Amino acid sequence: MPLKTVYAVVAVVLMLLYLSPVLYRLKELDLAIVVIVGVGMMLLDVWQSLKSKEE
Repeated sequence: MPLKTVYAVVAVVLMLLYLSPVLYRLKELDLAIVVIVGVGMMLLDVWQSLKSKEE
């Protein structure tokens, strides 16, 4: 597995671990929507970064 992919997986896991207590404790729909959109944008950016040919 290339090093770039390992770094991407670590970044996604850390982001989800960082945001999970916020969602668990506050339990507000508006905040959940913002976090889900943010995570979706992060996943799209990671996917595009992994698809690019540049190192």
